[in-house]
Amino acid sequence: MLDKTSGIVLNQIKYTDSGLVAQVFTKRFGRQSFMIRGVRNRKGGRQASLFRPLTILDMVIYFRDSRSMQSLKEVSVEFAPSGIYGNVLKSSMAIFIGEVLTSVLKEEGEQEQLFNYIRDAVIYLDTRQESFSNFHIAFLTGLCSFLGFEPGRRTDSNRKIFDLVNGAFVEIPPAHGLYSDTEISSVFADFFDSSWDSMNQIPLSGEMRNNVLSEMLKYYSVHLPSFGKIRSIEVLREVFR
Repeated sequence: MLDKTSGIVLNQIKYTDSGLVAQVFTKRFGRQSFMIRGVRNRKGGRQASLFRPLTILDMVIYFRDSRSMQSLKEVSVEFAPSGIYGNVLKSSMAIFIGEVLTSVLKEEGEQEQLFNYIRDAVIYLDTRQESFSNFHIAFLTGLCSFLGFEPGRRTDSNRKIFDLVNGAFVEIPPAHGLYSDTEISSVFADFFDSSWDSMNQIPLSGEMRNNVLSEMLKYYSVHLPSFGKIRSIEVLREVFR
């Protein structure tokens, strides 16, 4: 079936001497794999740049539900995140976010609200000129609600501990032992109650930002048993160190 859809590139891996496989989150069909041939040679090098993480594409595809690998007929750029790839910190975030999304997104058909959330986040990061160091944590916080484990806000200041299993703030450490300490829990409370703009006002040192990110990934792993190790987090840790 020939169909048209928007797509957000999540990652790419080399395939043969001149090809690659791109993971793309499509608006109509969820996460899909695409075989892209002849883009890693001299003539196709420019086209390979279309498949950098978080590039937003217009795609005409040959889609078959029974296939594990889809084929492209036509592709063009809907939004090129040039502001992201002109900045080391932003590009590190983009690779990290693409890897997380590859791990958590499924082939579940049309998911328009989730697609729009990711698309809006990409454009926000690309166009933000300053105060975006907390962006990746805020993005993961917002993503939780689409994945089915949205954390509850802290409504009682006496509840200083975040329970990772139940996604709620509590007064006493839970018996299961999966909870965040009071310092990280306090930062979580700020993120859970923030917008894209106000998240920039949460003051974090590089070390604390890394600790909060690690704890957020732990929260993901508690609720998504198949959630694997995110290799690109090491790059972010170096950037923020």
